[in-house]
Amino acid sequence: MKKLLVLILAALMILTAVACGGGSSKKAADKQESAGVEKLVADYGFQWKDPSAPILNEKGAKELSFNIYSSKNASALDYNDMKIMQDLFAATNVFVSWENVSESVYSQQKNLIFGNADNRPDAIYHAGMGAGEIIKYAKRKVLLPISDYLEYMPNFSKILEERPDIKNQLINVEDGKIYSLPRIEEMGLLQNPNILFLNKNWTKAAIDAGAVSGITEADLQDGINLTCDQMEALLTYFRDNDMNGNGNAGDERPLSFVYNNWQGNQCDLYGMFGLNDNLEHRIIVDDKITYTVQDERFKEATNFLANWVKENLIDKVSFELSQDNFLANGKGLETYGAFYWWESETVVSNPENYIVCNPIIGPHGDQTLCISNNPEVGAGEVIVFADCPNVEVLLAYFDRYYDPMISAQINYGPIGIVYEEQLDEKGMLVQKPLPEGITSDELRLQNAPLGIIYLSDYAWNNVVNMEPRAKLRLDRLNAHAAPFMPANVKPCPNLQFTLDELNTLSNYETNLNDYIRTNLIKWLMGGGVSDAQWETFQNDLNGKCNIGGIQKVYQDAYDRYLGK
Repeated sequence: MKKLLVLILAALMILTAVACGGGSSKKAADKQESAGVEKLVADYGFQWKDPSAPILNEKGAKELSFNIYSSKNASALDYNDMKIMQDLFAATNVFVSWENVSESVYSQQKNLIFGNADNRPDAIYHAGMGAGEIIKYAKRKVLLPISDYLEYMPNFSKILEERPDIKNQLINVEDGKIYSLPRIEEMGLLQNPNILFLNKNWTKAAIDAGAVSGITEADLQDGINLTCDQMEALLTYFRDNDMNGNGNAGDERPLSFVYNNWQGNQCDLYGMFGLNDNLEHRIIVDDKITYTVQDERFKEATNFLANWVKENLIDKVSFELSQDNFLANGKGLETYGAFYWWESETVVSNPENYIVCNPIIGPHGDQTLCISNNPEVGAGEVIVFADCPNVEVLLAYFDRYYDPMISAQINYGPIGIVYEEQLDEKGMLVQKPLPEGITSDELRLQNAPLGIIYLSDYAWNNVVNMEPRAKLRLDRLNAHAAPFMPANVKPCPNLQFTLDELNTLSNYETNLNDYIRTNLIKWLMGGGVSDAQWETFQNDLNGKCNIGGIQKVYQDAYDRYLGK
């Protein structure tokens, strides 16, 4: 009985913490009554049409406020103390009291927040709402239908009008309304998360030793084309020789990656067999949802790669490493002969010793690469609760985040800390030199809340200079990835599903993904897949895993996205 009382008291304390937050937060039970738009305009100077003018007058700044709950990165300042948030208050006169928690605390408290109608914040930032959650809470009238208030959001309305592809990724299929605000960062990076780097000094040594034919020292520059036979010969030479000269011929890692990581993963290796694979093994070919694991070429590719693993040409540790360990192993003494990542500068101490390879040419002449489903549009980033008072003001405030000049600061950090006070000759934001002893990642994480933004071609060409490392990634992808992407192959965008479709995915998709992962790692590490094993695998995909039903769900949702 005593244990039960302790658990009840602990639950009550969590609920209280959710409602109260920091010292400046107010209980939702003390929420102001909505004033109504006419009163907001008359008494508080509410306006939303002029983006250069405050949203509220001084009276509004003093008498109206909003409580917003948000998870944050451990390195970030409290949002109440961030310069960008203080600058936004100075520009809008909209006072926001932020309650920050860790990501783990938010995941624990999320259901409690939604389930406690008497003690909710006004909105959740970094909400991470999935399509199923939005449908559930929209049906219960818990979430505000943001699309009913678009007249107060000129920036967001313009995005929806100009970009129906974005709009179609946000609409709730059940009632045609929008219940969340998105994060949109379009740089053209996420669909190709891998670049293959090769140690040019080790490769020169292999050429000089006659270990590889068909390439010369003159070929050792960015954009080198290697056949799978040439790559195999190089990796074999790296494996068998003391390439780093430390007296140990066993610490070289011929080919490395981080298995199933969001970037720097194994998927591009399947391009040697003409497959545009990704971590979900789901792509769109000629507007048809396609699973690569149903293609006979997937079996051939897996057996080919399993042999590279068996021969220690692929570092077996690649299947166990975390991203952090992979990056740590690249520092100091050179051990990587070739590796997949976005940039050599992040991985190795001497990036000048590595060149960028075009995709490896396979045994049948195929030369293509993976296409990731990592979305550049993040739906479900911010939700507003239906009982939020004066919601028109809050949405007008959030709308300012979609101004590209504000978006850049929300995403990278504010003017005066990350960006120069003065714009460059093109009228664009330019980054300040990094303070001594701090990395660009550290500076960004401390000072940028991230979250809802709109950074697309217009912003990169007219408002903000892209980070140098992002520009380097993009240049490399344009040169060494884009030319090898088939025009008829696309990544799967964010799709919105009906409740019945979500039930199908809930019942089958996790089992499908687990079944594929379990078999694939077993084959790659165990020498390959036999014809009999492959036949059983295909029968199970079509039987107990219901891949056909899952495929139909995605196809129907994609057809709606296309407006069919």
